[in-house]
Formats: sequence, structure tokens, C-alpha cells
Amino acid sequence: MVTIMESAAAGAPAVTDNPAASRYEMHVDGELAGLITYRLHDATISLLHTEIEPAFQGAHLAGHLARFALDDARQRGLAVLPFCPYVASWIRKHPDYADLVPSQRHAEFNL
Repeated sequence: MVTIMESAAAGAPAVTDNPAASRYEMHVDGELAGLITYRLHDATISLLHTEIEPAFQGAHLAGHLARFALDDARQRGLAVLPFCPYVASWIRKHPDYADLVPSQRHAEFNL
């Protein structure tokens, strides 16, 4: 079952959480444009891999997807482990999200 988390106007990205597949999915005009896979354990979400389909690369969609996943984690009160290099890099560029990562794990993710 896919739970819709964000809706968008035509041509704009729409992000959903697909818990059955353990991934956030981004669609543009109904087409899968990208995803972030995750593993949820208790009150922690491990963000594992970000992938943008070739036809959508260069449109800054990965950042939109990362922000959505991190905002969702914050709203749900989840700690974040950014094993995905892209998400870890995104957090370094947006330090207001670093508090989602447990402080004792910051060095592990170069935060």
C-alpha cells in the first residue's frame, strides 16, 4: 500500500512513502522519477540509497527527495542514520537537519 505524503501540481514532483517497499518515491507526471530506500527500526530510520532515473537527472530532484524524507523523519520523531552518501552530503550542506542524526554518530557520517 502506498501512503501519499505530498501532492503536487502537474509537472511538479509528488513524493510518497511506500512502506511495503521501504522507500520514498518521487513521481513527475505519474512517472517514477526517483526514490530513497530506507530501513525502519524502532524510532530510527536508516536512509540507504538515493536514485534518480536518468531522464530526470539534473533537475535537482534528489535534493527535493532528501528534504522530504528528512522532514518526514522529523515529523514522525525518528532519528536518522544517513548511510546514503547523497543524503549525508545533503545534511552537511543543510546543517539545520544535523540534529536528526544522533550526536554520537555525527563523526561516522562526517557531520
